[in-house]
Formats: sequence, structure tokens, C-alpha cells
Amino acid sequence: MTERERGATRVLLLTGKGGVGKTTTAAGTAVLAGERGLRTLVLSTDAAHSLGDAFGVEPARSGGHVAVADHVWIQQVDAQRRFEESWASIHEYLRTVLDVAGADPITAEEITVLPGAEEVLALLALRDEVASGAWDLVVVDCAPTAETLRLLALPEALGWYLHRLTTSGSRVVKTVTPALARAAGVPMPEPAVAEAVQRLHADLREVRTLLTAPETSVRLVLTPESVVVAEARRALTTLSLYGYTVDGVVANRVFPDSGEDPWRRRWAEAQRQTLAEVDESFAPLPVWRTEYAEREPVGADALVRLAHATYDGLDPLAVRDAPPVMEVVRRGDDVELRLALPFASGGEVGLARHGADLVVTVGSYRRVLALPTMLARYTVSGARIDAGHLAVRFAPPVIEPVR
Repeated sequence: MTERERGATRVLLLTGKGGVGKTTTAAGTAVLAGERGLRTLVLSTDAAHSLGDAFGVEPARSGGHVAVADHVWIQQVDAQRRFEESWASIHEYLRTVLDVAGADPITAEEITVLPGAEEVLALLALRDEVASGAWDLVVVDCAPTAETLRLLALPEALGWYLHRLTTSGSRVVKTVTPALARAAGVPMPEPAVAEAVQRLHADLREVRTLLTAPETSVRLVLTPESVVVAEARRALTTLSLYGYTVDGVVANRVFPDSGEDPWRRRWAEAQRQTLAEVDESFAPLPVWRTEYAEREPVGADALVRLAHATYDGLDPLAVRDAPPVMEVVRRGDDVELRLALPFASGGEVGLARHGADLVVTVGSYRRVLALPTMLARYTVSGARIDAGHLAVRFAPPVIEPVR
């Protein structure tokens, strides 16, 4: 991309196990983009913000933008402030209900902090920045892997529940709630509360669309250690489950040639073996490598030098063609739904059918897939793990003969 090529904003999310250098990688990638004239924002969704430390600057306390290099700004999301601005009506209503129920004020305050609120608000901050049209690139310094996976699962999971709350359940709520409210003495929610829920549902739909857009991708950051690599493999499986595109892997803290030092030589050899496994298991994804730096890179100049060495002349922002995460294939009269699940084994994958939804579970993560209209009428006739995919077989409905 050249300076301000008009079009959709490129979004790049970087995540990995805590301590692998994802903040440094995100910051260096951003400065590299800034060198090319791209207006770039680095946004942190990690509660333990360290972007300011990486650049050696003090971030804005209000969650605003701070310039850190030519064409590069950083932002650390102020989740508490955004919560107070966005969901005050929902929060206040829940507190009122608990007050009527006799809960003490401190308990009510703790209970009414919505689960996942900070994560949702971080995603909404990303949505707002992309929608502003001010940026060519937004680099997201995500929380460690487990928190990131929960973060990225929220738009679809919460959207599924909110959709049912605001559609099929709304008729029941309108007729039953007033009677229950009178009987129990619980106040009816104001129209602003229902509007806030509907607005949240619409917001999450927009976030989901943004995260699955062709211009958005996730990049895994790791160090060449077996435990870290194993977590990165699981992350790839889970990200694929939710339909997100992973565009590459950055291997940090790679020992250079060991020379005569036997201790370093053993470490370097162990890393070479691990990196060979990374290259093989994550293929065809590119694997970029960063040598162990002599000192911690702090400041834009040090970060961009590290990024140049990492990407070695390759374009770190290129949007690569990726195979479809989910596709439907005809198999004679049957239909097969194929969902990419790299590294998943049959023993950790669960499958259930609930009406027009297919529930897929991998380990502790679950995704509810709304089936295409045609498949909603079909019955599941079998499932298997096949070449890194979950293949679910559907048989057409049996048509009873007219008597």
C-alpha cells in the first residue's frame, strides 16, 4: 500500500502467550507501516497495557490518541469510562432490581458489572476507530491468548443470545413482565434499557462483520518453546472455529549462531528443532523470525529496526488468500459442511444439533452455527475429522409418500 490508498482499513490483531513479545511485535509492525506513509493506530485491548512502555511515552489517561512516530499513534482503551458512557442505563436498572430484592449496595454494584464488558468495549473501540475512516491500518495489541479467544468469541456468542432476547422472546417479555413486576414489586425497565440492549446487539453484529472481513487477520506471536508452541496450535484451532483468518506466525527471541559457548549452543539447537516443527505444523502460513536482541527495544527507532529484521523485506501487511474457513460441499444426495479445525482431534470435538443451529465444541470453546436454510431441513447423518477439518454429513429430509 502507498500513502492513503483508499479503501477498507486494514486490521491486524496480534496475540500470543503472555511474555512472548506481542506488544513489541505489534509496535514494530506499526512503525514499519508508518515509514511507508500509512496512517496507523496501535490499539491495546490488554488490561496490563504496556504500549506506552514499548514506545517510552506516557499514554493518554482518557484513552485518547498519542503520537509516537511519523504517521503512528497509540491508544489504550479506557474500558471503565466507555462502560459508564455506553451502558449506564442497563447498569442502573440492574442495580434498582437488586435494591428492591434487598441486596446491599456494594454487592449490587459488584453483581451488575456485566461479564465480558471490558472485552466488548475494547472491540467496540476498535469498531469505532475503523468506522472513523481516519486510519489506513489499525494494529491491535491483544491480551494473552486465552483472554483474546474469549474476546473474539463474544460478538457471535452474545449476539446469538441477544438476538433471541430481542426477537422471539420479546413478545413473551411484553406480556409476562408487567404481571411479574406488579406481583414482585420489581420496577419495569425503561425504554432506554431495551434500546441499549438492541443497540448492543447491532454493535456486536458490526464487530463480527469487521473481524471476519477480508482485510482483517490475526497473527500469532510465539517463542520457540514447546509449551508456547502448543498453546499457539490450540489458538489456531480455536480461531478457525470462530471463522477468523490467521495470516502468519512471528517467532521471537531466536538465538543466533551459538559460537563456542556450550550453553548457548544447546539452547540454539533445541530452538532449531522446535522451529522446524513450527515451520512444518503451521505450513503454509509464513513464519517470521526475530533474533534475541542484545537489549530490550524501546522507542520507535529500536522497534522499527527489529521489525525490519523480522520481516526481512517481506510485506507484513499483505492480505493473503486464505482457504475458506467453512464451506458446503455436495456429496451425491447428501451435503457435507466442512469447518476448518487445524490440529483438532476427534476426542476433543463435540457436536450437537438444536433446531436450525449446529453447536460445535472444541475443548472449552463452543460456537453456535446458524445453518443455511437448506441444511436446516436436513438431518445430521455423520461427522468426522478429515485433513484438519470437521466434516459434518447431512442427509436430505425423508418425504413421506402421499396416501
